[in-house]
Amino acid sequence: MRVVIAEDLALLREGMTRLLAENGFEVVAAVEDADALVHAVRRETPDIAIVDIRLPPGFRDEGLRAALELRRTAPGTAILVVSQYVEHSYAAELLAEAGGGGIGYLLKDRVLDVADFVDAVQRVGAGGTALDPGVVAQLLGGRSRPLDQLTQREREVLALMAEGRSNAAIAATLVLTVGAVEKHVASIFQKLRLPQTSTDHRRVLAVLEYLRDSVT
Repeated sequence: MRVVIAEDLALLREGMTRLLAENGFEVVAAVEDADALVHAVRRETPDIAIVDIRLPPGFRDEGLRAALELRRTAPGTAILVVSQYVEHSYAAELLAEAGGGGIGYLLKDRVLDVADFVDAVQRVGAGGTALDPGVVAQLLGGRSRPLDQLTQREREVLALMAEGRSNAAIAATLVLTVGAVEKHVASIFQKLRLPQTSTDHRRVLAVLEYLRDSVT
């Protein structure tokens, strides 16, 4: 899997490059600012770009803006953003582009957990989603008017769906059968009025509904 990294801190940039290379990824570019990221993705057409939200020159949202641009202009490249803190509005804006999958949001502390980080890169690069548990906890901890009809167990299932977990992984975490998880997921879709279509990823749409409600 081909990877482009955009991170302004040289030590972290080099660390991620080495870590990914040691785990079978091909890092085709490692850059420090948003413009270089856009150019690298267009030149290298990687499977995934790992992007710090705050990049030079302003250290505000340059990385996120570049990621959103690439989401529209280079849809074949998955996007995994990393941030020091939970940026509520940034996470919601990024995930609003997640209809087709291939989107993730991790806190930088997660990079220190090699297994979790590698798993997230692999999952997002393959077209899935990955949302840091810390992000889930903060974003989904607000008001939930459209989700009041969900049971506590369904909310737990949805939180794990937001992290990008498969039904089998959710079952293992909650000590349920896969069949029970499938029933909970079907109930969530029904209560959130998310009928099956040929184009929409209902798991992503369910998570987006959760996030939208928590930031309004």
